[in-house]
Amino acid sequence: MSDDASAEPPVVVKVGGAKAVDPAGAVGDVAHLVANGRDVVVVHGGSTAVDDLLDRLGVEPEYVESASGVTGRFTDAETMEAFTMAMAGQVNTDLVATLREAGVDAVGLSGVDGGVLSGPRKSAVRVVEGGRKKIRRGDHSGKPESVNADLLSTLLGDGYVPVVSPPMAGQESDGGVTAVNTDADRAAAAIAGALGAELVLLTDVAGVYADPDDPETLIDAATTPGDLADVEAAAEGFMGKKVMAAKEALSGGSPEVVVADANVRDPVVNALGDGGTHITAAALAEEGEA
Repeated sequence: MSDDASAEPPVVVKVGGAKAVDPAGAVGDVAHLVANGRDVVVVHGGSTAVDDLLDRLGVEPEYVESASGVTGRFTDAETMEAFTMAMAGQVNTDLVATLREAGVDAVGLSGVDGGVLSGPRKSAVRVVEGGRKKIRRGDHSGKPESVNADLLSTLLGDGYVPVVSPPMAGQESDGGVTAVNTDADRAAAAIAGALGAELVLLTDVAGVYADPDDPETLIDAATTPGDLADVEAAAEGFMGKKVMAAKEALSGGSPEVVVADANVRDPVVNALGDGGTHITAAALAEEGEA
């Protein structure tokens, strides 16, 4: 690693799991960054692969609406088995193979491995059914609250590129550990915060739009609390989750988060330049402190 590169923070690249997101450009950029001495961690999703496997297994996925109005997958024990097979098995292995083919010394890890990602298992969730709030039990999910940054730093220091996938290590109240579903954007945010890394959240649009239906209204940057409020107001649906993850990364120690298009040429390099929507740590400052 060169002195110039070592002065730069690591980069965490989150590659989406939807069919509309092509990882090929990101793989090429990761190879380029690593060849130039930059430390890179890759985090990926895999919702499409999970849905495809559930379909082949004849399991009907169940989606529930949370009390806060967010729709997500309810992950019971049967669904969790398919989730682990698809994410930590197929998607992670395929992405590691693709990176290694590109000359990157990639190492695949689930969040369970070495406790890379851990937090309390949330077995009961509040949901809304028919307009009424209810408690659903048997869920296998959780939010990362701890990152084994030492393990990731050791791998980076030895020249490897960790490729991290949900599930994470869910901590049970009796001290047990259960593999549980966790949101890949929030997983990437936790890792970026723990490593003090820049976070690039790749998706299928150019960034956050002031008008979600008009790509000409891309918000280039949010550097003040007022800017961040505008971004939050504009973010709808899946983009709202990415902005939430961005805030978690910044509050955890990441200097900057970029939400950017995975399908443009050189998507990661473009995002680290002036592409996408850049949200800086200064945007989290209290009013009057910015």
